[in-house]
Amino acid sequence: MFQITISHILYSSFLLLISTCTGAQPVTEQIAFQSKPKLQLATTYQKNTVIADYWVSEKLDGVRGYWTGQQLLTRNGNVLSPPPWFIENWPTIAMDGELWSNRGQFEAISSCIRRKYTDGQCWKNLKLMVFDLPHQANNFSNRLKTMRKLLNKTNSPYLAIVSQFKVVDHIQLYALLDKIVAENGEGLMLHLATANYQSGRSKNLLKLKKYQDAEAKVIAHLAGKGKYRGLLGAIKVETPEGIIFKIGSGFSDQQRHHPPKIGSIITYKYVGKTQRGVPRFASFLRIKNQH
Repeated sequence: MFQITISHILYSSFLLLISTCTGAQPVTEQIAFQSKPKLQLATTYQKNTVIADYWVSEKLDGVRGYWTGQQLLTRNGNVLSPPPWFIENWPTIAMDGELWSNRGQFEAISSCIRRKYTDGQCWKNLKLMVFDLPHQANNFSNRLKTMRKLLNKTNSPYLAIVSQFKVVDHIQLYALLDKIVAENGEGLMLHLATANYQSGRSKNLLKLKKYQDAEAKVIAHLAGKGKYRGLLGAIKVETPEGIIFKIGSGFSDQQRHHPPKIGSIITYKYVGKTQRGVPRFASFLRIKNQH
């Protein structure tokens, strides 16, 4: 159990005093006051999947958000402090979703919810995109009906439902995947229509991407050449299995000026592996979300 010390209370009071004087909206420090929510986590799609048994939706590249009915948490149980107007009129039941704005905006979304102080402006770009109701005992098809009714009668511009639809076969599924990826989307999610919500890794929830992704630790920065002279050229990383390799693509100009710190964990994408186990065509995606 987390113990709140006197020093922390005094420090929190100091932060509140500053925010009162400056007019800024205080944001709670990223400390896990709540236990980690028991979320359903996806496994990788397999080609023998019976497509007709699943609801399909776009995989949003935001930050997982869990609404307890009273508080908004990250997947690790850290309490977020959105402006009061953001969660006004939200239902008092648990909702699982993604804090999201637009495709390709992960860094901006993550930065917004991490800020120590904010006037709330960045939250105006966000919505909690709801894709499940964890505490509802029904199967996913019935939970989806409940979600639609619930959000239809909820008067909040910051709450929406993730569109769910059916496809007839693998050809249609991959055509949809190609379309979303071409429009800078990340991939697809598949919810088993007949399944109850199950915490932990579950085959009731599948993810489908055109590439694989994994995590590695940054162990070195390598200087750039040519147009990247004086900037980051590549990072050297090490996988949990001890494989060391370089990643030189996927970085924005800002990230080349301010690369991921040595020791940080990053997520990268790749297409298969060599015989030595080195990821092929590895490209930087993001610094791992630590929320």
